[in-house]
Formats: sequence, structure tokens, C-alpha cells
Amino acid sequence: MQRVTFDLDVLRSFVTGMELGSFAKAADRLGRSTSAVSAQLKKLEEQAATPIFRKSGRGLALTEAGETMLGYARRLLDLNDEAAAAIHDVELEGWIRLGLQEDFGEAVLPDVLGRFARAHPRVKIEARIARSHELAERVMSGSLDIALAWHNGDTLPYSQHVADVQMRWIGPAKRIENGLRDGEPLPLVAFEAPCLLRTVATETLDRAGLPWRMAFSSPSLGGIWAAVAAGLGLTIRTDIGLPASVKAIMPEIAGLPALPKMALFLHRRDAEIEPVAARLADILMEAARQALPESTRASETGLWAVA
Repeated sequence: MQRVTFDLDVLRSFVTGMELGSFAKAADRLGRSTSAVSAQLKKLEEQAATPIFRKSGRGLALTEAGETMLGYARRLLDLNDEAAAAIHDVELEGWIRLGLQEDFGEAVLPDVLGRFARAHPRVKIEARIARSHELAERVMSGSLDIALAWHNGDTLPYSQHVADVQMRWIGPAKRIENGLRDGEPLPLVAFEAPCLLRTVATETLDRAGLPWRMAFSSPSLGGIWAAVAAGLGLTIRTDIGLPASVKAIMPEIAGLPALPKMALFLHRRDAEIEPVAARLADILMEAARQALPESTRASETGLWAVA
């Protein structure tokens, strides 16, 4: 079998187009013509020796091979960019204060810290795990440099939209023999108030005319998972970082109302942040996107057009 060496410039055009939802936009961002990007995509399919795209209506969608290629392309570019940063920015020093929702603590933080520390060993990071309203307040007050948080209604001046993530009803992974009788209020498990997702759950049920009761409140996500796994009630989160003891429930099967999507944002303290914080923000954004469910990543890009 002939060994294939993929062109990183081609892969960057491919990944950028997927993330922006348009290869025309990718061409503009990368400073290339649309025809040049089209030629790159053709070259990518030739190197892969298999179709990467398929027609879908007026646009393009990924084939199964294309989805596989996208995952590897992101990893190759991440490693390339990490190597470049390690070589050119090895002298970066400083202190960064990072904030994250608890959902992303296990799913994102280890990868982010590991990648950043390898490239910039002389930079110190202080990470804080908190809820969206606290993270927003700390960014506004200047006690955090960057924060990844659900949009809680507050408008922050320096924020970047990451994705709109589908909320899910979450129940125990194992079947619990204490099913809800007709007319009984739905038992809910949630963070202690104030909590953005707690409000979403109760308001969604109220609009659907379904009675509910707060069966369990916890100050930590670990407590939420334990209560749901024990069958004390349902909660709402996303597919990100779900432990094996719980699972997402299809609302139409359980007779529950559909839930909205939640906007995920990266907040920055200032319009122009220090180079070390900017580098960490780039790594955090990429890691967050990789942690998103496949369905969310697909919906973020949708159908792609070359022109």
C-alpha cells in the first residue's frame, strides 16, 4: 500500500470550512480564493482515494470516510499548532485565571491543561470550577481572564459563541422499579437555586402543563449524578461528561416536553487579552468543540457549500 502524506494546509482549509459552515468563508478567513480551496478539497479526496463529501440538497455533507477524516484532521492540526507554539512561544511566562462549568471539568480540563503545560511550562494556571452566573460575574470583575460557560442571559462585552448544545432529560442508566403514576408530579433533581438549568426544567414543564416537585437539590454535579442514578428523579444537562450511571432519555418516549438548546460561550475579560491567555483560549475552544456530541458538531456545520 502506498504511503500517503496529507498536506496540512489542505487539512486546515477542510477543518476551517467545516467549522464555519462554508468553504467560501474558510477561503476568506485563510486568505485564499474560493477556487483554490475547491482545488484543495479535490486534492484531499484524491489523496484519501475515497469520497469525502456527498451531495445533500443544494449543499454538501460528509460521507462516513469524511467524518473519520475530519476527526484525524483536527488532531493533526492540533499537534502541528502545539509544536509551533512550543518552538516559538517557549519563553511565554505569566499567570492565567481560567473558569469552567463543572460539566467540562473532567471532559475538557485535563486535555487543555496537559496540552498547554507541555507547550508553555513557565506559565501558571489557576482554574476555577463554578456555575455560569458566578463565572460571568468573575469575568466582569476581572478576577478571571477567560471562562467557558453556558449563556445565562447576561450580556458580556467580550464573548465568543462556541455552540448551541441540546439539553437532555437525564435519568438512571439502570431501570428503577418506582415508575411515576399518572397525575403525580415529576420529581426533579437540580442544583441549588439560582441555577440556569433548574429554571429551564421548571419553566419547560410549566409551559407543558406538567406538575413537578423538587425531589433533590445539590451544590455539586456529583450529587446530581448520584441522586439521578439512585432513581430520586430526573435532571437536565447535556450529553457532555455523562457518567455511566445515568443516561439521556428521549422526551417523546417518556412523555416529556422537548428541551431547548443552550448557548455555550467563551468569555474574555478584555477585548485584547495577553498572548498567554489568548493561546489558552484557542486550546480551550478547540477542546470544548471536541467534547461536544457528534450531533451538535454536525448541526453547527450543517450542510457545506464550496461557494
